[in-house]
Amino acid sequence: MVYIPLSFALVGNVYQTEKSAFVQDVVDSLRAHQATVRIEREYHKFLKKQMGLTLEDCDVFDAAEIDADYVVSLGGDGTFLKTAAMVGNRQIPILGVNMGRLGFLAAVSPATIREAVDAIYANDFITEEHTVIGVRAFGHELQGMPFALNDIAVLKRDNASMISIRTCINGEYLATYQADGLIVSTPTGSTAYSLSNGGPIMAPSSGNLCLTPVAPHSLNIRPIVISDASEVTLTVESRSHNFLIAVDGRSEKCEEGVRLTIRKAPYTVRIVKPRSARYFTTLREKMSWGLDSR
Repeated sequence: MVYIPLSFALVGNVYQTEKSAFVQDVVDSLRAHQATVRIEREYHKFLKKQMGLTLEDCDVFDAAEIDADYVVSLGGDGTFLKTAAMVGNRQIPILGVNMGRLGFLAAVSPATIREAVDAIYANDFITEEHTVIGVRAFGHELQGMPFALNDIAVLKRDNASMISIRTCINGEYLATYQADGLIVSTPTGSTAYSLSNGGPIMAPSSGNLCLTPVAPHSLNIRPIVISDASEVTLTVESRSHNFLIAVDGRSEKCEEGVRLTIRKAPYTVRIVKPRSARYFTTLREKMSWGLDSR
């Protein structure tokens, strides 16, 4: 058998032990192909200390220095988002192993990880390109990574009153939302926070963004779908004179008067899927559509 020299970087969840029970299977599957296996430093410490795994043949890397032919995300969708943030614009394909509950992003189950690794070596898989959005804050220096695979949201802080969000699309005034917040989501994120606030589901390749208000004061306000070539400009006013900006759930405080611009990033996230994967089949099963619960 001819072995292809590939390297894999493993990223996982260090908080939930039960979600890491299949990691040894992943490592063994990769070693069977003589792959170079690298594990993110904090996750490596967790696996050795909490799980007692033998990982002497695995290299260790720091999150900011991720480099491999493929990245394997071990966990739920939250872990996948963290992994995508690590990869950034490096264009490294990500294979998601779903050790959580409802995952849309992680397409492989722990029970089929060996088949997934074999498929990569047989070049029998597909790679999907998923839109990323970025935010710039004029008048505020963002501390975290400004790019999101799922969504970027502006939200009221704690027990503060609703905020006022003046919104423009490509410089044209759209509306001023009186609400607890506003979500700008990609198609990938349309089944996440946006969906829980009444937003529509958008297929991954639809080329759209969605603006979904969070608990709007007016019943006339509804989500709106726009082209992902659009630039969204937001200006927030608040009685507390500050608000939160959340980028894929990573939130930080911003002062009132900061102008935010959100637009499509100059790169995509590449997600590895089994060739048999079907989006609408997965959607139907995850959402339990057509299931008679009687």
